[in-house]
Amino acid sequence: MLDLFRHDPELAVAIAFVLAIALVGKKAWKAVTGMLDARSAKIAGEIEEAERLRDEAQRALAEVQRLQRDAQQEAAAIIAHAKEEAERNVERAKRDLAAALERRERLAAEKLALAESKALAEVRNAAVDIAIGAAREVIAAGMSDTQASALVDGAIADLPQRLH
Repeated sequence: MLDLFRHDPELAVAIAFVLAIALVGKKAWKAVTGMLDARSAKIAGEIEEAERLRDEAQRALAEVQRLQRDAQQEAAAIIAHAKEEAERNVERAKRDLAAALERRERLAAEKLALAESKALAEVRNAAVDIAIGAAREVIAAGMSDTQASALVDGAIADLPQRLH
């Protein structure tokens, strides 16, 4: 068999070439598959990381949406409370206004009654003063009863003119 290789050197070169390629190819194949496996593992890790980040983002989105719903509910509750408070304030203001108007009306009525009683007292005092003056004149003049009665009647008739 070695004679065959001696007579045909091309066959020996071809066999040596195939053996060299097989040995180099086996080592190259291990290196290529190792690189491909490493690249595959890296891609798988990146995919797992991306999935983890996606899940985390979805949880964060759900949390933000929940917080937004809670904030909207709280805002609605605050608005409802503010409306109720405003209605209570309006009712209180109406009651306070009605009470103030009633007090002012009562004070005005009291002032009117006081002014009326003062005016009546002034009229009585003026009437008394006029009657006293008339009585002085009657007494001083020594008049008769008829004359005194006429003088008092005249003084009473003049009373409205003297009051104004």
